[in-house]
Amino acid sequence: AHFTFRGHLCLVFEPLSINLFELLQQNAYRGVSLDMLRSFLNQLLPTLDVLRRSEVIHCDLKPENILLRSLNAVDVVLIDFGSACQQNHVIYSYVQSRFYRSPEVLLGRDYDAKIDMWSLGCVAGELFLGIPLFPGQNEFNMVARIVEMMGSPPRSFLDSCRHATRFFHPPGAN
Repeated sequence: AHFTFRGHLCLVFEPLSINLFELLQQNAYRGVSLDMLRSFLNQLLPTLDVLRRSEVIHCDLKPENILLRSLNAVDVVLIDFGSACQQNHVIYSYVQSRFYRSPEVLLGRDYDAKIDMWSLGCVAGELFLGIPLFPGQNEFNMVARIVEMMGSPPRSFLDSCRHATRFFHPPGAN
């Protein structure tokens, strides 16, 4: 629903509860149960699929942008599409909150809806563990943490990244 007030378009949304970061805080950062995480992911994965098929990239998936409908249920809603863009009309070269930033964005590669899936994986890990998977202090630290956990990206991936040489030696270099 919507209405106009003094020349301003006002959008009306359902009242929602706390976000998933607040849920982690209330749980003393111990993480959520596997059943609760599964329920969240069973709702968020179809949401990301609808966005992907609509060629929309959220660009800022993080626990703070996933809200519970109420404290009495495990229903979640994805919010804050302020950074979202159409896949064929990417506006910003640097998106995503730091702990959830994909290698494509960190290394300066053209990105698509897959960056939202990366962020969701980071969110899922954080919700289960109670702490972020990649709590980097800066870009270099983020890339180092990702490589430490997942290994170096393939050379073909790095060759398509504008900023790869900031973090990796070019082929043949010592």
